[in-house]
Amino acid sequence: MNVALFVPCYIDQFFPDVAISTLELLESQGVSVSFPEFQTCCGQPMANTGCNADAAPVARKFVEMFSGFDAVVCPSGSCTSMIRNHYQEYFAADDERFNQLRDSTFELCEFLVDRLGIRKIEGSFPHRVSIHSSCHGLRELRLGPSSEQMVPRENKLRILLESLEGVEIESIRRQDECCGFGGTFAVTERETSVAMGVDRVQDHVESGSEVMIGGDMSCLMHMQGLISRREMPMRVMHIAEVLAGRPLPSSPAVSAR
Repeated sequence: MNVALFVPCYIDQFFPDVAISTLELLESQGVSVSFPEFQTCCGQPMANTGCNADAAPVARKFVEMFSGFDAVVCPSGSCTSMIRNHYQEYFAADDERFNQLRDSTFELCEFLVDRLGIRKIEGSFPHRVSIHSSCHGLRELRLGPSSEQMVPRENKLRILLESLEGVEIESIRRQDECCGFGGTFAVTERETSVAMGVDRVQDHVESGSEVMIGGDMSCLMHMQGLISRREMPMRVMHIAEVLAGRPLPSSPAVSAR
């Protein structure tokens, strides 16, 4: 299987080890991975702020760049959802190239579990952890159960995480609550965003967890800032880093190599 790796902007600029971990993880499962070197943003920031005219050429560039692969894999639920659920307004309904790309674009854990049928990753992570399930992953990609829909769903991230030796997954009280990031929402509604984030982190801390694990670095970046400023006893890691065998960060901060 020839797979293209799409690396979101904030991972490329701030957390490159998440991209490297994703590459290593995919290759460890026998996947041939290509990295289109002229890839750009998926256009989500522009679309979220209503600048559709600016997002449209970015979407067209993305489809041009990533067409022709068996699958496109992205270590971010929000960017994956942008392509799968919001690109259609930039393309004709019968655009075969876009439709093929939309249907073959996957979030990392979704790709491993649903496309490759993997439910166990060899490795260990002997720590108490808790899972942050991001809104786009739950509400748009349906990567796990959410309280507004009484539909049983497996959590793709949890399936892979709990297969590691030594890991202890702690339960939090509100498993599908938003962290308050929401892109530009965190800027335009700063006080609300901070209050939501602190509340979310506190739930994880009270569970006894050492490490908050998620599939979206945007959410983890937001909460890591709150954790570090308030000196809260919590570390955060992207699921790709955990599954690729990265060690626990030495201090309560996002692992950014």
